[in-house]
Amino acid sequence: MASDALTLSEIDAFYGDSHVLHRVSLRLGEGRLLGLLGRNGAGKSTSMSVTVGLLAPRHGAVVVNGKVVTGRAPEAVAAQGVALVPQGRRIFKSLTVRENLAVAGRKPRGGLPMLWTLDSVSVLFPRLRERGRQLAGSLSGGEQQMLAIGRALMSNPRVLLMDEPSEGLAPQIVAEVMATIRRLKAQGLSIVLVEQNANLAFEVADDIVILNSGRVAVDAPAAELRRDGTDLHVHLGIY
Repeated sequence: MASDALTLSEIDAFYGDSHVLHRVSLRLGEGRLLGLLGRNGAGKSTSMSVTVGLLAPRHGAVVVNGKVVTGRAPEAVAAQGVALVPQGRRIFKSLTVRENLAVAGRKPRGGLPMLWTLDSVSVLFPRLRERGRQLAGSLSGGEQQMLAIGRALMSNPRVLLMDEPSEGLAPQIVAEVMATIRRLKAQGLSIVLVEQNANLAFEVADDIVILNSGRVAVDAPAAELRRDGTDLHVHLGIY
């Protein structure tokens, strides 16, 4: 049985006095893709913030590749092989495309091969190579999303967290982003895909977790949910 690349166990998280996550647990198997779904405000992005160390949980544990990283600083979590493609991209708009990529470069730990370099990211996203000297802020929305993914890959992660990568993109660009996700999954990268669009997540996910009001409402293999015809509108407002 494959080991877990990432586990969140019994996570309680707060913003001030607001209790956002209630004993949330999830498991990402090595080389698998977990679709994390839920309505707006369900706790998806908060789960990612806890994972990467941006928000310390008040209860529970975060484990990456067998190492406990609960409450550690974001740079310490990143050093364990976790990278985040944040919601809204958050690229460095005043830097060039090439500078955005170069600043994120990191060798993998444990003597693992360095899969992602400026050259390999350019092969994955040829448009980034064409626009290497262009300021990132002048890119289209789709190109900025490609840059955000490329920047995350430059850290040579073992676990890739993607927070709403299809948000605000035209359908053709969404298709390109999803094709990229499939390629990364085929290469063995362990991925958490946070998506508002459940149909997109079900296209690529091995496993699905649905959050509802900060609690895990569904946790099952995607194939099982498809086969059983799970009533998604109860949790996601889909009719």
